[in-house]
This record gives sequence, C-alpha cells and structure tokens, in this order.
Amino acid sequence: MAHVVCSDCGTTNRMPAISLATSAKCGKCGQPMFDGQPRDVTGAILEKQIARSDIPVLVDIWAPWCGPCRVMGPQFEAAAKVGEPGMRFVKLNSDENQELAARLGIRGIPTMIMFRNGQEVGRVSGAMQTRQILQWAQEQAGL
Repeated sequence: MAHVVCSDCGTTNRMPAISLATSAKCGKCGQPMFDGQPRDVTGAILEKQIARSDIPVLVDIWAPWCGPCRVMGPQFEAAAKVGEPGMRFVKLNSDENQELAARLGIRGIPTMIMFRNGQEVGRVSGAMQTRQILQWAQEQAGL
C-alpha cells in the first residue's frame, strides 16, 4: 500500500501500488488523485504532502509577478502530464505562503524542490523546459 496525499483536501489516502493511476479518487473529497495538472497548494497541504506521501513530491515555488515563473508554468504542467502518477507535482505561491517559503530557504524563483520520504533530496532554481524538468526530477527521485 502507498500513502498518497490529496492535493485538494489534504487527506492521506492508502492505495495499492497498482491503483496509482489517473483514475484514482480521494476517499474523502472525491477529487481525482492524479489528473496531470499540478495543483496550487497551501502551505498546510504542502507540509502534509511532504510528510505523508510515499511517492516523491516535486514542488514548483513561484510568484504571479515573476516572468520566468510564468514562462515555466506551462512547462511544469506538461511535465506533470508525463510524470504523474509516479510522483506528485504541486505549486506553491511564495507570495501567499511567505513563512513557508522562508523556512524552505527560498532565495530566488522559480525554484523546484524534490522531496522523498519527508526529506529534501534536490533543489534547482531557474526556468526549465519540460524535458529538463522531467530529467532532473527523475534523477532526484531515483526513478
């Protein structure tokens, strides 16, 4: 069984590994667990994702005013379409979550951080193309 946190409500769902597919739904809110769309999450849901997910969690930390972030947004979304359900793709707005961004040591955006088993395993700053995002994420996640 794998523990996967719903990006919509933050509930931890237990799923057999073979059920980690785009058709899986959250047992509490009924939303799709994976739909190829990275969710903009709150700090509280991100912390649950990091602490409770058995799959790697890739976080794109961004801000609406950031030009490179706006350029990378569609690339990150395209990467999620390919990379899910093997890993979770989420976005954190650093303007709306300043305290968590500070605790994470964010000094520039866009920044991607890969978490696995509750620990940071990689970090990179700067806009990337879809192929680069996927290659970097897979290397960091050990996939």
